[in-house]
Amino acid sequence: MIMNKLLRFCQLLLVIVLLVPASWQEAQAQNGPQYRALVFSKTKGFRHQSIPDGVVALKKLARDNIFDIYTTEDEDFITDANLARFDVIILMSTTGTIFNEAQKNSIQKFVQSGKGIVGIHSATDTEYDWPWYTQLIGAQFLNHPHQQTLKLNVIDRNHPATYHLPEKWVWSDEIYAFKNFNPNVRVLITADENTYDAGEGMGDFHPIAWTNEFDGGRMFYTALGHTDWAFQSPDFMKHLLGGIWWAAKGYGD
Repeated sequence: MIMNKLLRFCQLLLVIVLLVPASWQEAQAQNGPQYRALVFSKTKGFRHQSIPDGVVALKKLARDNIFDIYTTEDEDFITDANLARFDVIILMSTTGTIFNEAQKNSIQKFVQSGKGIVGIHSATDTEYDWPWYTQLIGAQFLNHPHQQTLKLNVIDRNHPATYHLPEKWVWSDEIYAFKNFNPNVRVLITADENTYDAGEGMGDFHPIAWTNEFDGGRMFYTALGHTDWAFQSPDFMKHLLGGIWWAAKGYGD
């Protein structure tokens, strides 16, 4: 009797052992990442010291919000085959002229296939001689005054990047002014130049964050994120999350 019970217990244990891996794999498949993001942070001009903090914060954002992330500063990684693995490219304060013609073509095909680009801070200080990129990112960096506190006007709260923000947002940062601004973008946030020393600013309409549905894909840009501590702000990280999610999936708009 005891031997029979022991035999049945061993058989049951064997069944459990055989089933657990399959169940675990099934659970992993069901609970896999929603999308895959490539964080690219190459600089060939000014390099922001906030880049490492930003990359770490984006990795934590991915972990906490169920998407995959891969980071690189190697422009040779930008190929058709490699980009096919991703849904969104996040340009983390890139600067300067980075890409050769083949890499530019790969990025254009990536966007044209319906995928997304996110630009953070100095992504507008990048690739000045590439007209397609200027249209996509929406503007080119012109100048900035010293870092200050100001009032940001959240003029469009009907986007995942701004759902959570108040209409008037007090923020401290390095505030960019822009040239060659694309009038076809959808502006989400503007800077109130009456609330800080803007220097040679942009006047009454000073865009700070916007989206652009361009050439088949989606682009979200925020000029914020110069400082290390920006990436410790829950409001700013939710701002980025909403922009990344929208650029990757097109949801929430």
